[in-house]
Amino acid sequence: MKLPVVAIVGRPNVGKSTLFNRIIGRREAIVDDRPGVTRDRLHAEADWAGRSFLLVDTGGYLPEREDQIARAVFEQVQGAIREADLVVFLVDAQTGVTAMDEELAAELKRSGANVLLAVNKVDSAAKELSVADFYRLGLGEPVALSAQTSRKVGDFLDELVARLPQQSATPEREDAALALAVVGRPNVGKSSFVNAIVGEDKMIVTEIPGTTRDAVDTRIKHFGDEIVLIDTAGLRKRSRVKDAIEYYSTVRSLASIRRCDVALVLIDATRGIESQDLRIIEEAVRLNKGVVLAVNKWDLIEKDSRTAREFEQRMREALKNKAYIPILFISARTKQRVYKVLDVVKSVYRERKKTIKTSELNDFLKTVTERYAPPSMDRREVKIKYCTQVRSNPPVIAFFTNAPRSIRANYRAYLENQFRERFGFMGVPLTLVFRRK
Repeated sequence: MKLPVVAIVGRPNVGKSTLFNRIIGRREAIVDDRPGVTRDRLHAEADWAGRSFLLVDTGGYLPEREDQIARAVFEQVQGAIREADLVVFLVDAQTGVTAMDEELAAELKRSGANVLLAVNKVDSAAKELSVADFYRLGLGEPVALSAQTSRKVGDFLDELVARLPQQSATPEREDAALALAVVGRPNVGKSSFVNAIVGEDKMIVTEIPGTTRDAVDTRIKHFGDEIVLIDTAGLRKRSRVKDAIEYYSTVRSLASIRRCDVALVLIDATRGIESQDLRIIEEAVRLNKGVVLAVNKWDLIEKDSRTAREFEQRMREALKNKAYIPILFISARTKQRVYKVLDVVKSVYRERKKTIKTSELNDFLKTVTERYAPPSMDRREVKIKYCTQVRSNPPVIAFFTNAPRSIRANYRAYLENQFRERFGFMGVPLTLVFRRK
């Protein structure tokens, strides 16, 4: 069933993310005392009293500001209002009605949105009297609560689900979509790439590194195939992350790689492949995810007929034993080859799910071991009897031998290289396991 959408809006620092986390029951949105921390819309499924809904946490309402991020956040709030079946307008009992609250209330009334006015930070019965002041916003009876202590959150949720529209009978597609994590260093163009694919400013795009602090999923269709784009905050080395916001962003970015099928690693063409890029790739490979590299901002590079080939060669040298990873040169700004990226991503996803017949694998094994037999260890002949694929998505190939511990790294590399030459598996890390026969 199609879920109704509930958007939490309000000026900065009224507790929107705290309420979001309280409702969904886990720390998903970044919570910090500084205003303006939540910048992009964050979605999560929630339920109360048997009713499920999609909850949207938005950036703080900051209209008429010269600040680039503030203007973008205001646009995000307006987008959430357009999407929502119910808007929760959150205000702060401690500060009372402000001019900004009045401006947002007027905007909500003009929009004709279905609005539930919620007064946060009512931590005790003594503070209930302050709620009456919010009647003058003209949005009906305010509901008191404390997101921090959970006081009256249940009553608030009762009122919320009572105002939800009846659930649509429109069936949603139930089969699993390809989950694509868009990852890379700050300011490499992750949000710009998603915007180029989606065709709308779903993500905030500015020239300021780290603008996308929350991982946000966007579902699209590409020639009939569903893809979930996971746009993540720029990954940073954990030991260098001191700021609480960056810490939670980093944790969630790594979690995004964990839940994806394919990781699209964006590289900045103006800077080339750097150590942080390699760490991101290593994390995706370690987790056996499909990997595609896209060199973004290619339109900014002065080039001739040899430029791409020389650039790719330098990247291959840095990647060392990961020659199976495809590399594309793109421009999210001009949309150059951005849809080609999706074609390659889907190919990698198919490769990750591929299963090779055992008979084919053993024909392969016979050929490669006759060409180059496993080196003998301690005067004992090492023989690999047979092999089979024990898993797909991600692929795991089991080799059965009389001496598993005697199969050295260089022979494992030989088998993997020969295996890829025969069966492909572009962009997919392979797991070769050796078991005693």
